[in-house]
Amino acid sequence: MKRDIRKLALAKQMRRQLTTPEYLLWERLKRRDGDGIAFRRQHPKGPYILDFYCHRVRLCVEIDGALHDSDQDERRDRWLNTQGIEVYRIHAAEVFGNPDEVAESVWAYVKTRLSDK
Repeated sequence: MKRDIRKLALAKQMRRQLTTPEYLLWERLKRRDGDGIAFRRQHPKGPYILDFYCHRVRLCVEIDGALHDSDQDERRDRWLNTQGIEVYRIHAAEVFGNPDEVAESVWAYVKTRLSDK
């Protein structure tokens, strides 16, 4: 599998420049779960860079801000679905409102996906 050096460099830069909601959620998701579940942030996948990605359950977590393009999001989601990756979207306002609750909902969803395997 060929890796795009520019995409890797962009992802690395984006990891250093997380938005506030991304940072708030990352602080809660980066803690490793006892089941060996781990998230990656700003993970390159095909033509996209995913906000958060859990390889074990093939789950992409995206935080949508006010400037998100729903048509572009739909194309992205379709492409990720063809790769066997499910997308879990969260509005940035939800993260600002209660980041702990949002993180718990993500962990609960991950555990549901684990039990479906």
